[in-house]
Amino acid sequence: MAEKMRPELSALYERLSRTEDGVRSEAARKRHEKGFRTARENLADLVDPGTFLEYGQLAVAAQRSRRDPEDLQVNTAADGIITGVGSVNAALVGDEAAQTAVLIGDYAVLAGTQGYFHHKKLDRMCELAEQLHLPAVMYTEGGGGRPGDTDIVTGVSGLDVRSFLSWARLGGIVPRIAVNNGYCFAGNAALFGAADITIATKTSYIGMAGPAMIEYGGLGKHAPTEIGPSDVQELNGVLDIVADDEAEATAAAKKVLSYFQGRVREWHAPDQRPLRDALPEDRRFGYNVRRVIDTLADTGSFTELRRAHGRNVITGFMRLEGLPVGLVTSDCQHLAGAVDSVAAEKTARFLTLCDAFRLPIVVLTDTPGFMVGVDSERQGAVRKMSQLMVAGASVTVPIVNIILRKAYGLGAMALAGGSLAKPIYTAAWPTGEVGAMGLEGAVQLGYRKELEAVSDPREREALFEQLLRKLYAQGKATESASFLEIDAVIDPADTRRTIVRALLAARAKRPTL
Repeated sequence: MAEKMRPELSALYERLSRTEDGVRSEAARKRHEKGFRTARENLADLVDPGTFLEYGQLAVAAQRSRRDPEDLQVNTAADGIITGVGSVNAALVGDEAAQTAVLIGDYAVLAGTQGYFHHKKLDRMCELAEQLHLPAVMYTEGGGGRPGDTDIVTGVSGLDVRSFLSWARLGGIVPRIAVNNGYCFAGNAALFGAADITIATKTSYIGMAGPAMIEYGGLGKHAPTEIGPSDVQELNGVLDIVADDEAEATAAAKKVLSYFQGRVREWHAPDQRPLRDALPEDRRFGYNVRRVIDTLADTGSFTELRRAHGRNVITGFMRLEGLPVGLVTSDCQHLAGAVDSVAAEKTARFLTLCDAFRLPIVVLTDTPGFMVGVDSERQGAVRKMSQLMVAGASVTVPIVNIILRKAYGLGAMALAGGSLAKPIYTAAWPTGEVGAMGLEGAVQLGYRKELEAVSDPREREALFEQLLRKLYAQGKATESASFLEIDAVIDPADTRRTIVRALLAARAKRPTL
């Protein structure tokens, strides 16, 4: 026999049901027709089952003076944002480390716009995240500020709203991951861009103003799909990760969050012996450094950030024996691995992120140095490259630097944190070569008179090659190690073990890592 429910409890469940997809079936249908998910479907995918503690579920838009109660409860459910605390990745990291603040914008409510109670809920979550030191995941789909909340008179402009301050102030305190699908304009875009990690689907359009604001500002009439499409935002570095759809974006958010949540117990690693032949025998040839990364990292643990932006330096996260680390890697297939202004800015931001959240940093170096020249200076090279030095020097977490091949000039120093002496351990593969500048340039500059004195082109080329071999022998990693400029030269197959041992030594002194 079913238990009889008291009227007030029955009324509560009836009221709560109006925030769920079952009652809001028409809104859910419209989302599904676009190939999108509802806000609560994203919530169910993100948070471990049965762990979500919701805040402010009964909120409605501040429009009681113009809409009836049932309309408000169904069509402005939760005032367009689901907020609460739940476990994410508890099976990997345990219940305590899994606790996460969750904020999910609901585009099916007034186009995901930000109203009075929407802001109050957002502020409440940010305050809790700071107070309880919880990482935060926010889904940002929405059209920005909402002018239609008529119940509350906030003043002349509403510029004293605290939500953007509350979210931005969490920077460096707790990790913040933003996920977007669909339209994300104005205030929603400001929240998205302020996050530490930004993930967007290919059907995302992200801009600091929507079509109406652009048009009424006299800047032309544009369709929303013309404003900040994901392919544009990926190239300019706004997006860390681009996903096919909301399911893939949510999976990426959970994986990235796991690096900030700590070490995992179960891991597997590939055979390390292929690293011995990972580089071509001819030092002039390129190679796919991602194969090196995939071999070094715990199987399936590497996540790359901003792949299409600053492609000559790879940044991302991986695990070594379950330990999460930040990874900075030269990519010799782009600009020969030279560090240009874009890559310098990208790397500086990443180093700062890792340091803020106590992630050790592994650097795989193969660079001829900073990209120089007239065009480079037009890109602000002096400021951006120097800022990479500042960011590296400010890092307090352990850095382990492995020189795969070339480590030349200020660029190699900057990748290592400002000096080869900055890392707790700097080792090179036998293919390593170290110098104040690239060997070819050093020969041209240092032996210019000798080369110019040879009139026959073939003889001049032969002399150049002879001098190049001489400098190469002088700059080999084994020679650098003999002068104690680096700590060791290692078997490539021992790279993973070497990094882990160095980081374990650091952890013995820094139990907070």
